[in-house]
Amino acid sequence: MADQKRLAFSIIQFLHTQLQNGSMSPDAQESLEVAIQCLETAFGVSMEDQSLAVSQTLPEIFEAVAGKELDHSRTNSEPVTPSEDDVAEAERLKTEGNDQMKAENFEAAVSFYGKAIELNPANAVYFCNRAAAYSKLGNYAGAVRDCERAIGIDPSYSKAYGRMGLALSSLNKHTEAVVYYKKALELDPDNETYKSNLKIAEQKMKETPSPTSGPGGFDLAGLLNNPGFMSMASNLMNNPQVQQLMSGMISGGHNAMGATGSSPSTNDLASLIQAGQQFAQQMQQQNPELIEQLRSQIRSRTPSASNEEQQE
Repeated sequence: MADQKRLAFSIIQFLHTQLQNGSMSPDAQESLEVAIQCLETAFGVSMEDQSLAVSQTLPEIFEAVAGKELDHSRTNSEPVTPSEDDVAEAERLKTEGNDQMKAENFEAAVSFYGKAIELNPANAVYFCNRAAAYSKLGNYAGAVRDCERAIGIDPSYSKAYGRMGLALSSLNKHTEAVVYYKKALELDPDNETYKSNLKIAEQKMKETPSPTSGPGGFDLAGLLNNPGFMSMASNLMNNPQVQQLMSGMISGGHNAMGATGSSPSTNDLASLIQAGQQFAQQMQQQNPELIEQLRSQIRSRTPSASNEEQQE
């Protein structure tokens, strides 16, 4: 408890110094005064308890520790050249990872690529291959991080940009994906997959849902504002058979046959489906343009990973 009191005293001392500087707004000063009172009450200390003071102020302690960490970081950032044995073993582990990818053992592939990276962290291919494995596992954030590492090591590595585009597309970050696909094409202009994926990402950018859109970018607001759709929907919901079926399904009290306390029967559901089909046919006949609009919204295209499947 004594050390906690000394730490609390140092913090209070620091806050008092900030108050005396006079560089803060009145609101900020008031907040600091409240903070000081809370700390004094919680730890039972005050500025009069000079016996709790330490030889260095809190900023001096922080500066000393931060300086050591900076020196340590600089020392660790110096590149370490792997031995020939490490390079050879890393290549073997990468090959094992590639075999696991072919066998669709993606978690094992991640493990092998990770071990290869530990032995030779300066090889961009290992990070890029692990990014592909992460994407297969649905860990797109991990794929993005590994692609960033690969690009940092080798800024001219087109496959890293292509895989970054795929990962970003999977995260629905289509604007960023376009940037990386364009860079991939700049480095590999004849790559058809990059061209295709770029077109898809650009199209997805145009289809970015508005705040009133439903799931998957479905324009619910536009649909509800369409007079033709609303007229046909009104006719459907005013159909006595549909009203009876919906009432039974919602309440669970009566089904279409009048049975009490039972769920809707298979016949009820079939009747509802039939009514829905009739509604769709009516829409097709009366407003084919609306049907085509709905179909275009429902269609979903995803980027291709065809030439990204092959590991190096």
